[in-house]
Formats: sequence, C-alpha cells, structure tokens
Amino acid sequence: MTDPEVALLMLSIFIVMILLGFPVAFTLLAMGIGFGYYAYYEAGSIETFADVFNNKIFYLLNQNTYSVMENDTLVAIPLFLFMGYVVERAKIVNKLFYSLQMAARNLPGSMAVAALVTCAVFSTASGIVGAVVTLMGLLAFPPMAKAHYDKSFASGVICAGGTLGILIPPSIMLIVYSAIAELSPLRLYAAAIIPGFLLAGCYIIYVIVRVMISPSIAPKPREEDIPPRRVVYVQLLTSFVPLTVLIMLVLGSILGGLATPAEAAAMGAFGGIVLAGLYRSLNWVMLKESVYLTAKATAMVCWLFVGSWTFASVFSYLGGHEIIEHFVLGFDLQPWQFLVMVQIIIFLLGWPLEWSEILIIFVPIFLPMLPAFDVNPYFFAMLVALNLQTSFLTPPMAMSAYYLKGVLGKAIELADIFKGIMPYVGIVIFIMVMMYQFPEIALWLPDFFFGKYIP
Repeated sequence: MTDPEVALLMLSIFIVMILLGFPVAFTLLAMGIGFGYYAYYEAGSIETFADVFNNKIFYLLNQNTYSVMENDTLVAIPLFLFMGYVVERAKIVNKLFYSLQMAARNLPGSMAVAALVTCAVFSTASGIVGAVVTLMGLLAFPPMAKAHYDKSFASGVICAGGTLGILIPPSIMLIVYSAIAELSPLRLYAAAIIPGFLLAGCYIIYVIVRVMISPSIAPKPREEDIPPRRVVYVQLLTSFVPLTVLIMLVLGSILGGLATPAEAAAMGAFGGIVLAGLYRSLNWVMLKESVYLTAKATAMVCWLFVGSWTFASVFSYLGGHEIIEHFVLGFDLQPWQFLVMVQIIIFLLGWPLEWSEILIIFVPIFLPMLPAFDVNPYFFAMLVALNLQTSFLTPPMAMSAYYLKGVLGKAIELADIFKGIMPYVGIVIFIMVMMYQFPEIALWLPDFFFGKYIP
C-alpha cells in the first residue's frame, strides 16, 4: 500500500472505532501513535529493545502535548466552564425562568418562550449543552407538563434552546475552532453574535406562530397563577438583570479590545462567584463540585487536542490531506458547490458523531481548501458552527435528546423528543441558507470592531 492509501485506511479505522463506542481522545492517540510509528519508522533503526522507542512519533506526541498545555487561547476554556458551573449551581437560572415566564404571560406559548430566552441567556453564561438541557429539563419541563403543554412540543423547545450554547459566545466550541483553524477568537465571537441571536429569535417566532395555529399544544396560564406586576418586576430585576450585566461585561470587554478571551473569562468566573455570594448560594460543596466538573471537562478537551493534533500530523505526513484535497479540487467545483458539499458532509456526520469529533477530525481536512475557493474562513466557521447545532438534534446521536431523556426518565418517550426537535433542524438549515445569501450576517460585526479581514 502507498502512504496515502495507509492514511485513508487510518481514517476509516478511526471512524469504525468511534462508531463502536471507543473513547474519542484515546482512540485518536492510539491511531496516531500506531500509524505514526509506521510512518516514521526507519529501516535498521531497531537493534536493541531500547531502540523500540527510538521513533519520531514519541517526540511528536511530546511536542503536541506541550503545545496544548502552553496554548494561551485554551486557557479561556476552564475559566468559562467554571463560570457556567457556578452560575448553574447558584440557582440563578431557576429565578430567571420564573420571572421570564411571568413577564411573557401574554404571549402565545409563554412558558416555551420563557424557556428559550432562559436557554439563550444561560447558554451565554455557560456554553455547556449538557448542563443547559439537563437543568432546563428539570426546571421547565415539569411546569409545562403541569400546564398541559404538548410533551413533544415542550421537549423540542428545551433541546433546541439548550444547543445554543455552542454557538452564542462565550462558546467553548468557538475557542476550540480558533485553536484548530488558527483564527482570532475575538473575530469568531463577534461573527457568532448575530447568527446566534438570529437563530434564537427564529426559534421564538416559530414557537409563537405554532401556538397561534394550534393553541391546544400550549394553553394560556390561569389568571390566578399570575402574581402582581410589581412582583414580576422585582423578579426580573433580581434575576435577569444581574446575569445579563455579567454576560455583557464579559462579551463587551472582549469585543471592545479591553481583554483577551482568557482575561474576560477570568472576570466572568469571578463575577459568577460574586453572583453566587449575592444569591447566598456560595458554599464549599458548590465550589468543590464546580471545580471538579471544570477540571473533568477541561481534561477531556485537552486530551482531545493532543490526540487530534497527533492524528492529524500523521495523517498529513502520510499524504491523507493531499489526496482528499486533490480529489475535491478535481471536480472543478464553484465556491457555492464546495460550500454545499462540505455542509452536507458535516450534516451527515452529525448523525453518528458529536460536534467535538467533527470539528477536530474532519473540519481541518477542508480548511486548506478555502483559499482555492476564495472563501472567507470566518464565514466558513459560522456555517460550520450553525451546522454543528444539528449534531445535537439529529438522530441517532441527538445528544440533547438523550440528555433530556436521562433527566425525565419515563415522563416522555425518546420518539416524542425526536418528533419535537425536527422542526428546529429545519430552522437551522434556513438560517444557514439565509447567511449564505447575506454573508454580512456573520461578517459585519467583526469587520466593524476589528476592521475588514485581509487573508
């Protein structure tokens, strides 16, 4: 076999291993080291047992590990994660949902609208899809079920709203993307703001229109359940305003050039602790749990990077990237055809795989081709970020559905959750088409803050 054929075999075996359920990070490491040993092997280099480890793959693994640990961009990940876990455990979201539910009581599907807004706000403070979906499943689904909301409709709202965390800044996924593609996280954050809130807005419009057409799926709240207006205002002032101010300060400092993402994340983490203290939720147990969960998630991300960079280095050394690039360029595609083809591939990969696997393994295959098709890398990043929303919403690996099913148990069937989330997949695709027609949706804000992008 030629080296490029070995590279394609390497990629094929990796996909099979992932589908069989092997851990992604350590599968990447094993594949990278195994095939890397073959790639860097020199005939006659092994004379004694000690020479077995005299292979450049081990040096490459060591260098990749060190590169990940010293990457300043990745410092923002544990800090944003810690901020999200502190906010989650400070019970701020509970009050936020209740106050928004009362404030939106005159809108059709007021509880669903409140759940979506809460998801959007909490997502900006957290960026952790699993945390948002599970918390909102426990917080919002029981009241909606008690109010006789259609269970499928209610579950779709929670699952779709929960996935906004990987798109709306401060998104962990965009930090990972910036490190992989070597793009500015500041510009990526600026590029994601309008598409993220546009998607959330379309979700809300869909909910309102759907309830107007079929009022039975979301009955109006009873008058006796609505507190006095003064109580609603106080609830909003003490729940919505503090969290929103914290988020605006974090994002504002990034977009205004006053702080790097890591510095802003540190401020956000400190602000989360202050809010927890003001809400009298700050205690040793809560702090210990937040630190533990942050360390666990950060370790997963770091090992993914080490594994993926080792895998990608070997794959590229064997000629894998070149053979795929030549194959794609051989079709003589137009830029729009290239973009459509890539997005279809990513969409299909979202059925069996999660966003981290798609982003770390498959997206880098297409990044070197962007100059050939004159595609703005930040525009491409936003298309990918929107598309990755579907990886949480499309069966059989619709992780948001499994998160919700995990906390609700027998209260709802998985098939009903799948039924409820499918309209939101269509909305994501609609926004992607809209952004392709009007690229300024993604590019105007970063150009406004940081000047026009020059390759």
